[in-house]
Amino acid sequence: MNRPERTSRTGEDLSPAGQVGAAMAGLTADIKAMRADLHAKLDNHEERLTMLDTKTSLAAARPALGTTADAGPPHRKAFGAYLRSGDDDGLRGLVLEGKALSTAVAADGGYLVDPVTSETVKSVLESAASIRAIAAVVTVEASSFDVLVDQGDTGAGWSDEVNDPGESETPTIDRIQIKLHELSAMPKASQRLLDDVAFDLEAWLAGRIADRFARAEAAAFLTGDGIDKPMGILSHDMVDNEIWEWGNIGYVPSGIAGAVGDGDAIIDLVYALGAEYRAKGAFVMNSKTAGALRKLKDADGRHLWSDGLAAGQPARLMGYPVLIAEDMPDIAADSTPIAFGDFGAGYTIAERPDLRVLRDPYSAKPHVLFYATKRVGGDVSDFAAIKLLRCAMS
Repeated sequence: MNRPERTSRTGEDLSPAGQVGAAMAGLTADIKAMRADLHAKLDNHEERLTMLDTKTSLAAARPALGTTADAGPPHRKAFGAYLRSGDDDGLRGLVLEGKALSTAVAADGGYLVDPVTSETVKSVLESAASIRAIAAVVTVEASSFDVLVDQGDTGAGWSDEVNDPGESETPTIDRIQIKLHELSAMPKASQRLLDDVAFDLEAWLAGRIADRFARAEAAAFLTGDGIDKPMGILSHDMVDNEIWEWGNIGYVPSGIAGAVGDGDAIIDLVYALGAEYRAKGAFVMNSKTAGALRKLKDADGRHLWSDGLAAGQPARLMGYPVLIAEDMPDIAADSTPIAFGDFGAGYTIAERPDLRVLRDPYSAKPHVLFYATKRVGGDVSDFAAIKLLRCAMS
């Protein structure tokens, strides 16, 4: 006999089967609601990703009119901000943190040039037409650099087992002091130009400083008088090489007033230099003198001058390289248009590694001045290593 199904007053099925069915129906409804909510969130998230992708694509496609001030490492950004607007907050922060700009010249109001700009200046100087390319270059942290030169020999003699050896000569040491002098340049730019973010400020500044420093150095290393500038080779006393003594530069006369002759004087100049220096010898002259020497021939009609065998190699005169330095004098009566020697031993350039820049927006309104300074010195360090050709009879 079947039992009647139990129902509530509201008609709800109170049997076990009915309760299970009601629970399943409720669970299904909850799952549907959760699924609908999840789909809505996924759709919203996908829409946001699409918008971000669109913005990124537009930004990538947009041409970068100027990113010099904002690109690069922190020290480069800080240096660019200082040059453009005088804002030194970034520089001070970097100095305190001990990053690339490690030294601030607070007393002068200037800051060390950032490493990239400083290296740019250095490379241009080394490639300039200056004896810097063949001289000895040293970096110092002091205000001067001393070169010690041994002028004499210790002496030696033969001895036997019976007689005592005699006392030999004592070597003579001479000291040459090279003082460092301040080299400065002061290019300027309008504030409007600095405000233009498309303007490569650091490249421009490095180029202007390098150009002025290179020209000033090249002249001083040859003709500087030693007063607030390096002592040049041609500023030392010159004597005939036959009576040469330490402290002077020896010269060889060409035998013709106002001319270099037929080439015999060039041969005399080469062999006036000691054999220990000739192995690293080089000629220094300007373009006009080089043009005249290219025409010289030996007795068999062969040119004494020969061009470099490979691209970038210097021309050669009698087998020795030639450096074209426009600050050398022209061929004229009693002039010394040609120098020959081992300049690595004969001339020393001493310099400090730092380059300072001071920004001055007040002195030349509406322009901004950039006062750049560097300390460098130079002098002859071995008077026996350099000889000159003089256009004279004797």
